[in-house]
Amino acid sequence: MTGRVVAFDEGRGLGEIEIDGERYPFHCTAIADGTRSIAVDAEVEFTVAPGAGGRWQAADVERR
Repeated sequence: MTGRVVAFDEGRGLGEIEIDGERYPFHCTAIADGTRSIAVDAEVEFTVAPGAGGRWQAADVERR
């Protein structure tokens, strides 16, 4: 899937990706290149995986 990072808190390592009005949370450990940081508004490719509490989350997040 392709989306855009709409939020990222560097202190907590938590962010959200939006695609077609749906938001998928992710942790910095899901960033594929291992940098642990990503800019808001970055266009990314990602997969969706089951997360905590039955919610879907972004995984394998890669900058485009």
